[in-house]
Amino acid sequence: MTQTISDTFPVDGQLLMVLPRAGASVRNPDLQFPILRSDDDGYYLEMRVEADPKDPAEVAVTRRVPLEDLSNEEWEDLKTQYALLDLKTCTHQGISKGLEKIQDRKIQRLFVALLTFLNPRQVSIVLYLYKLAAQQGNGPLVQFRSNDLLESLGYTRTKDGGFPAKLRSQLNRDLVALHRTELIFAQSLRKGDSMGAKVTIKSVLRIRGYEVDNVPRDFDLAKAADYTYELADAYSVALEFFDGPSRTGDYVLFANTLDITQKLGSNAKSDYKTKLLVYIASRLKWDKPEDGQYLSISKQYLFKNMDLLGSNSSRNNQIFWRTVDELKQEDYILGAQELPGKRRSALIQFQLNPDKLKNS
Repeated sequence: MTQTISDTFPVDGQLLMVLPRAGASVRNPDLQFPILRSDDDGYYLEMRVEADPKDPAEVAVTRRVPLEDLSNEEWEDLKTQYALLDLKTCTHQGISKGLEKIQDRKIQRLFVALLTFLNPRQVSIVLYLYKLAAQQGNGPLVQFRSNDLLESLGYTRTKDGGFPAKLRSQLNRDLVALHRTELIFAQSLRKGDSMGAKVTIKSVLRIRGYEVDNVPRDFDLAKAADYTYELADAYSVALEFFDGPSRTGDYVLFANTLDITQKLGSNAKSDYKTKLLVYIASRLKWDKPEDGQYLSISKQYLFKNMDLLGSNSSRNNQIFWRTVDELKQEDYILGAQELPGKRRSALIQFQLNPDKLKNS
């Protein structure tokens, strides 16, 4: 069957190359403790993912939130609250547990946004927006209705046709986190057949505007993310990594049938399917697949990037192969096998379906 342009949508290669690293979870061994930093340009909350010297794809990325309009008093208060952050508890008992000593809601939400940045739900939102960008044809500028996105995420409407306040609030916080968290990376990145290197500072997206249907309603983007349970009815965003993928030739094609629905009652961090799919797409940009379909990836790095970091190897294996089966059922993967070799350096060979996932 001949593939048409409308069957797929492009996602920028540079974004995919850093996406798994930029979204490293608190359990990832490469993630450093968050730091507060000030310089002549302002105040920042930063978290760095260190590079792994054994694999060039495991690049160093810093995620940074500029803290704008802070007074000296607010900066001192932030430092006091920051001292109460317990990353060890976040890692082993959950983020809410590790932040429970922080009483200020704004500061608590700020840490949550940084610690959970680019979780699978947020990645699904980004992919949805790239799909809309391809449909709307306005380059990096995308417009969407909040309810359409919530529906695409698979959430159930209330009797009045809307969505629960908790879900609406979560979407605004996700969008604001993607808007104000900057990514900084300075690594050699593949550009066609050559390698280039430069320092890049970009947000995944920038919110350019929003609309509220019921007009005297008071809505403030940042206040809603930091304090309240609100959502605008429509947003205009610019995809910052969008370099015109089809023009630059640096992209991966995803199937338009991409399923971004969230599993009912489950936490975004347990969405292993999205993690594996995005990591495979990322490796398509780092590695050259044999015959355009066959990709061999270290099992160790697959597990690390899927957040399968517990000591129970049997459980990790079970989850991994179950996730592979899910992607087989959706035809992204045609086959997968563990290649013979030493256990510590085991490779998984994937045969990918180029009609569903294809490197430029």
